[in-house]
Formats: sequence, C-alpha cells, structure tokens
Amino acid sequence: MSCDPPTDHAPPGHPRWWTRWWTSRLLRTQLIAENVALLAAVCIALSVVTGVVVHRLQIAQLDRELGTTSGRVVSFDKTDGKIQVPGSPPVNNPLTNAPGVPAQTVLTRIVGATVTDSGLRDNTTGAQQNLSLQQTTVLRGLPLDRPVTRHVPGLGDYRLFAARSADGDRLITGLPLAPLHAAQLQLAAVETGVSLVSLVLAAVFSGLITRRTLRPLERIAGTAQHVAELPLDRGEVALAVRVPEADPRTEVGQVGAALNRMIGHVAEALAARHAGETRLRQFSVDVSHELRTPLATIRGYAELTRRRSGVHPDVADAMRRVESQTMRMTVLVEDLLRLARLDSDRPLARVPVDLSWLVIDAVSDARVAGPDHRWRLDLPQEPVIVIGDEASLHRAAANLLANGLVHTPPGTTVTTGLTVSADHAELSVVDDGPGIPARVLPQVFDRFIQGDTSRRYTTGTGGLGLAIVKAIVEGHGGSVGVNSHPGRTEFIVRLPRPAVSTAPHPD
Repeated sequence: MSCDPPTDHAPPGHPRWWTRWWTSRLLRTQLIAENVALLAAVCIALSVVTGVVVHRLQIAQLDRELGTTSGRVVSFDKTDGKIQVPGSPPVNNPLTNAPGVPAQTVLTRIVGATVTDSGLRDNTTGAQQNLSLQQTTVLRGLPLDRPVTRHVPGLGDYRLFAARSADGDRLITGLPLAPLHAAQLQLAAVETGVSLVSLVLAAVFSGLITRRTLRPLERIAGTAQHVAELPLDRGEVALAVRVPEADPRTEVGQVGAALNRMIGHVAEALAARHAGETRLRQFSVDVSHELRTPLATIRGYAELTRRRSGVHPDVADAMRRVESQTMRMTVLVEDLLRLARLDSDRPLARVPVDLSWLVIDAVSDARVAGPDHRWRLDLPQEPVIVIGDEASLHRAAANLLANGLVHTPPGTTVTTGLTVSADHAELSVVDDGPGIPARVLPQVFDRFIQGDTSRRYTTGTGGLGLAIVKAIVEGHGGSVGVNSHPGRTEFIVRLPRPAVSTAPHPD
C-alpha cells in the first residue's frame, strides 16, 4: 500500500493523512509490536532468572569462602591466638592478625556476652579498624555454624558466620557483600544493554520480515480497494482487475483466490444487470416513441370532435376528458423518454449557464401556471454561473417548482433562492405547505412516488418529476436533497461551479 503525501487540508469528517497512514499499517505495526513485546518479556524473564541464579551461585561461593576463612580464624585462635608474656597471664592475640584473611573482613571475639576483640582487617594498609559499639551490637546473637546476612552500620551488608573456639568463645567472621552487589549491577547493566540492542534489531528485522510476508496481503487489499472505488451502481462496469496469483497452499493465497472468484461472480452479475437495464431502457425508448404518435392522433381527433358543431354536450364533455387524459399520458411518455435518455449516460452539453436567468424564467412560467400561489425570488446581485446543459437544468428547476405547485394548497408561498460558494452553487426551492409525509420522504426521489395520491392531479408528471431532477443533477456532478416538516419543505440542489465565470453579466 502506498502512503499519500501529507496534507493538512482534509475536509471535515475526513481522516488526516497520519490517521490513514496508521490505519493502513495497523496489522504490520501490531505484528511488530507483538514480536517486540514477546522478545521484551523473554529478555526480562531471562534477566530475572539469570540474576537470581547468579546471585545464589555467588552467595554459595561466598559461603564457601566464608567457611574457609572462619576455619583459618579458629585454627589461628587455637594455635597462635594466645600471647604469653613472662610473669603475666596469657593475652588474646587480635584476630585481625590471623593469616590468609581477605581484606575488609570483620573479625569479632565474644566471650560470654562481652565483645573482647573486634576489628576490620585492612590488608592494603595493614592497619586494624576497631568496630564501634553500634557495629558490634549487630554481631551479637548470631546463630552458630550457619551463615547469615546482616547490615553492619557504616560498612554495608555482610555475610557473617559464627563458630565456637576451643575455649568456648564465639568467633565471628564476616565477608562484605559489596563486591557481589557491584557484580550484580554490572550484570544488570550488561543484560539491559544487550536486551535493548536485541529489541532494536528485532524491531528492524521483524519490520522487514513482516513487510515481506504481508506484501501479498497488501496486494489483495489494494485490489479490494480498487474494486470498492469503482462505480458499481449503474452503467457498464469492467472488473478486469484481479489479485496476483499467490501460493494456494498459504492462507494469503487462498484468500486471494477466493477474492478473484468473488470478483468474477460480481462481474458476471453486473454484466447481466447491465444487459437487462439496457434492454429495459431500449424498451422504454421504443415504447415512448411508438406511443407519441397514437397519443397525438387521439388528442387531435378528440379536439376535432369536441369543436364540431351540433355535438351533444355529453359527447363534448367526454371528448374533453379524453383530451385531458391524453395530455396527461403524453407528459408521462415524454418523461419516460427523458429518463431513458438520461439513464443511457448520453453526454450532456457543457456550456456556461447563468442560473440566475434560468431561475427567473422558470419562476415566471410557474407564476403563469399557478396564479393562486405566491412566488418569490431570492437571488444574489452577481450572476451565478455553472457549466452544464441549459435545457436540462431548466427542466430540473421547472420540475421543482411544479412539485411545489401541485402538492401545496392555493395561497402557499414558494421561494426560490440561489447562493454561491467557492466551489458550488446552491439552488433552493422552499414552500410553506403541509410538508411531505414521513413515510414518503426517504423515497421522494424514486420513480412513480407521489406524496399524496388523494390530491387532485393537474399538471403533474405521474411521480417522475423529482426522479428526473435527481437524474439531471447527478448527471451534472451535483447532488439534490430535501428537508421537510409541516409548514416548511426545502429542496436543495448543489451544482459545481467553474473556477472563473465566463457568462456575461445580466443587465
């Protein structure tokens, strides 16, 4: 699918270009987002599991090292832990003097409930840092022969192990957890970086793979969109477009084959419909042509009989009725012939037409035909120019005015107005009559639809007048609509206007 160039001049209610772009790629974006989200979940799960496993392995390794260090401290206390001074009782040798003790090791001796020796081994400077009371308080009450984790104020987290010396003293050895925390932070940073790079690469390659995978589906969508944009409602429609052949073993290939079969069936149905419409249209034309001559003959003989002297009044009245009905049927035949010609899509004249003068002529004719109605004009000062067929447009305006004359009682005011905008002209015919029944309003422009069958028929068109208006207006690329309620009925005709007026200004 191609992306239209961005434009911010979308008509009201029409989606902006970014909305169309996002919608056209919704499936692709959804698939990429799902793949990336799945990979992100896998990365998070792997990071959590790796962090937990590595942490436990580090703790186990630290516990082994702690056990080894505690054993060295116990051995040192057993062999070299006493300093013998001649003439004095033996004095405990500081535990920080024990060999093979790692740096930053906490060493504490507790005799009974008293801390007699505590310090922090610093192998870098060889000095001993004594522990404060607050720090040694944390070391009291540790379980024997089981490593535990405690937070030593000022030193951080420590893994501590309490062992019993040969004298029964409690010897506490502690190794810092700071190196483990630093390693875990480094591991987390590495995992985060690798995960981000993996997600970016996954998004890029997933987009490429998804685009290639969905390319046949995009061709199907393009074909369906092309078919949807064709005018299938009337006329001859050529459905030569088909979806390119795809692998029938895949789901996309099966969808394409099904769509091609459906398009073929639709093309056959449209061809059959067009052939039937053509035959019916030709039949209407032939019948209309054939009926014009006998109707004119009947009308002539009826008029001749009615005007002859010595004719009985009943016969004259009957001939008058025959003449009236013949005129009515003649109008109906003429309208059928006109609709058949409009349906045949014959090209209309494309010349500048001044709607202002056209409306004035139509209203003047309507004023003569309906002197018991009030006819008003609401026209702009400048001429309203459109491109089209003047005779057809005059017929459309006359039919709208005739509709207001026939279907409203005497004394009704019918106002015909013109308004213009940058790209279209609007012709409105408004009356203050009883309105169109709600049941008829949706089909008011259909053929052989009459708003009130009980009302007397004078110069109507047998329900074809508004259908002719719709056919003429749509033939000019315009539209026609109606709004009606008791006391106001408004017909609105919109016609496209040329960019530059080419008709002369009326005097």
